[in-house]
Amino acid sequence: MKNKISCFKAYDARGKVPSELNEDIAYRVGRAYAEFLQPQQVAVGRDVRLTSEALFAALTRGLMDSGVDVLDLGICGTEQVYFAAFHLSLDGGIMITASHNPVDYNGFKFVRENSKPISSDSGLNKIRQIAEENVFKPVDKKGKLIATDLSESYIQHLLSYLRSVKNLKPFRVVTNNGNGVASPVLDLLEKHLPFEFIKLQHDPDGHFPNGVPNPLLPEGRAPTIDAILQHKADFGIAWDGDFDRCFLFDGNGRFIEGYYIVGLLGAQLLQQSPGENIVHDPRLVWNTQELAKKFGGQAVQSKAGHAFIKEKMREVNAIYGGEMSAHHFFRDFGYCDSGMIPWLLISEIMSEQNKSLAQLVDERIQAYPVSGEINMSVTDSRKVLDAVLQHFAGQSYQFDDTDGIGLSFDTWRFNIRSSNTEPLLRLNVESRGDIQLMEQKRDLLIGLIKSCS
Repeated sequence: MKNKISCFKAYDARGKVPSELNEDIAYRVGRAYAEFLQPQQVAVGRDVRLTSEALFAALTRGLMDSGVDVLDLGICGTEQVYFAAFHLSLDGGIMITASHNPVDYNGFKFVRENSKPISSDSGLNKIRQIAEENVFKPVDKKGKLIATDLSESYIQHLLSYLRSVKNLKPFRVVTNNGNGVASPVLDLLEKHLPFEFIKLQHDPDGHFPNGVPNPLLPEGRAPTIDAILQHKADFGIAWDGDFDRCFLFDGNGRFIEGYYIVGLLGAQLLQQSPGENIVHDPRLVWNTQELAKKFGGQAVQSKAGHAFIKEKMREVNAIYGGEMSAHHFFRDFGYCDSGMIPWLLISEIMSEQNKSLAQLVDERIQAYPVSGEINMSVTDSRKVLDAVLQHFAGQSYQFDDTDGIGLSFDTWRFNIRSSNTEPLLRLNVESRGDIQLMEQKRDLLIGLIKSCS
């Protein structure tokens, strides 16, 4: 008889502890991952959540009972697992984290050799199935647990993205760790950089006394904004719990939508390597597409979600990929997302061009104003999407169903998609240089969605 496991999503496993994820499930996931992949060595890291230690013990016991040697990376960020997997040519890696989810959640992110993602399209459903069946093949020899510290080589790899540390200006930077796990890495980078850091919520703390770190929520941004203004900082950075995303604020304390950072980083990398591909998600696209064309590159669209972006990047050998949700992916980082490389590159762009972050993005914000992602709870997402399509029936638009539905008109466009991690519909609207039109269409769509929810 199968033991149903409900925490598996489109590109990771994530759920409430202990009702959806517990030590028994973690053990079975370890056994199932090993049976599916047949690895010899796997890196495992964990965030600072209070349940991560117990889940780590159970997961690694499952791996070792399957004959797998586990490289224990300790408390770290998701990208450090990715780095270990590709840097050491391991057979895979697992990160124990629930990123920005509520404090009583936890989960797993999985990669295979060379940090290739495992999504629902490429094996995650099979791992779930094996774990549910709970019948595992016997092994002759158990694996070992090996404490592993890659911090020195990881820091040197991060710094390698900068053309010259000596050319960086001595910026004053506010950082908000949100009591997550970015701070140990920041402290190591600080020794190599000419920056003055004002550090907020710096100590890792799984109780999250200042709230779960999710800078996408406007209510969590005030401490960062206040510190930028108080200290007259050049810019600010905030991370989510496992720091695979970083969020940027300009010197005025303004939160910069991830969409514009995607365009900025894509343009910079294409100027250095013309003719390359960059990958973007379908929620907001016009700014990225225009800049890619301007700098001699090709913009390639992918479904949203880190696993899908990585798969598309490998398919087209993209130099960079970016999501408006502040995931930034780099070919030289195993096609994986990093929350450290983006702000390092931004500091270099600011130094080289002698411009503030505001000056770098203002023109693009005016050219393509956006709504910001609007999340709405609905009971029947299919009914809502059908009603939206019916409203625009007979009008002239380009239709895209890469992820949810996207309708592009001459002067504005929108995307509505179901969340892969939460029971929500996510709406994004942008226009060509007309903020009032964007706001008008945003309000129209919100009304449509509410009327049939």
